[in-house]
Amino acid sequence: MQSHGLKNTKGRNLILEILGTAKQPFTVEQLFWEVKQRDVAINISTVYRIVDTLVSKHLITKTNISGDNKTYFELNRPEHGHHFICTACKQMFWIDDCPLEAYCEEIKSKTGFNVTGHKLEIYGYCPNCKQKGFNE
Repeated sequence: MQSHGLKNTKGRNLILEILGTAKQPFTVEQLFWEVKQRDVAINISTVYRIVDTLVSKHLITKTNISGDNKTYFELNRPEHGHHFICTACKQMFWIDDCPLEAYCEEIKSKTGFNVTGHKLEIYGYCPNCKQKGFNE
């Protein structure tokens, strides 16, 4: 954290720890309750400030699920990837590879546009929801 110009604080370290071990992105409210479960006294406004700071320093990233109106946060990964999002249970699954890298290069060569980033979200049903009858 210090390499990003931030002091090590209990709240920041705890939120980074939670997101670092999480299999799913968290909302601020979920982070708040996870911190409270660990018997740490913290206000939700403090969690919002910590999250804003960590996003601004590129330590965590934020993402949205289409039609959900919630913002989710996850640890900023060194590897590039995308998300598969279950439309029934709203779980997000990390996809390690990126099918868009070659396409971005093609855009650059055809248009001269310098692609600085992209985001791909694939929606459908996870195996658990398919088993429960969701399949359209």
